[in-house]
Amino acid sequence: MMQFELKDSEFEKISKLIYEQCGINLHEGKRELVKARLGARLREGNYKSFSDYCRYVTTKDGKDELIAMIDSISTNLTSFFREESHFVRLRSIVSSILERAGSGGAIPKINIWSAGCSTGEEPYTIAITIKEVAGMRPLDARILATDISTKVLRVAEAAIYPEERVKKISSAVLGKYFQIGNGRSEGYYRIKKNIKDIITFKRFNLMDEFPSDSNYDVIFCRNVMIYFDKITQTKLVNKYYGSLKNDGYFFVGHSESLTSLKHPFKYIEPSVYQK
Repeated sequence: MMQFELKDSEFEKISKLIYEQCGINLHEGKRELVKARLGARLREGNYKSFSDYCRYVTTKDGKDELIAMIDSISTNLTSFFREESHFVRLRSIVSSILERAGSGGAIPKINIWSAGCSTGEEPYTIAITIKEVAGMRPLDARILATDISTKVLRVAEAAIYPEERVKKISSAVLGKYFQIGNGRSEGYYRIKKNIKDIITFKRFNLMDEFPSDSNYDVIFCRNVMIYFDKITQTKLVNKYYGSLKNDGYFFVGHSESLTSLKHPFKYIEPSVYQK
């Protein structure tokens, strides 16, 4: 297998390009990851060097490969019901919306954004939680699930997961919200249509401008900002603030905090904030 040398100047060029494109901060500790993952792209595309590759992805013809480059660098680790306390809080939020609506009048609505949705486990968990709380009560739920990686979005939209990915989910929830595979599909689980239908998957770069009409009740951006520097984190958090309804909730990962950032959010509990 052909190995490519990653020169200092090439690593700096790649780091700068990735930072400009999607805000990910590739420090020196990520050098081997870059070399391994992009080395595979170089071999596949018959490029001569990392410099040759960099030149191509910055041309008009290299747009698709630039997306593949970002896909390769992005790290996507997720699971169903990850950081379960967040879904306890979400249950409370959904209950409050239903209570405020009462039994008559217009159907209540809830709009949620799962930013950095990876392979889909987070938005599907959000949807299942909403369905569990609402039961037979009418609720117009809409979930936008975005990621910069087209590769993980394809997995998310397919909505099929191997048994090891769902083993922590109770049999009652599996039976309600998943189709269990038989025959050639044995060992695989597919999300049911009534859950899929409330989620829209879309490629979105968090460094881009957010839509001016964003008006979310809840935004999940968990274990995403750890890849950004403080300047980028601060800009991003304040953009999220502008995209929430008044009293809307913002969730970050349990290993993340807004403490060192300048922002107007109100602290609720570890990794949970409110506008």
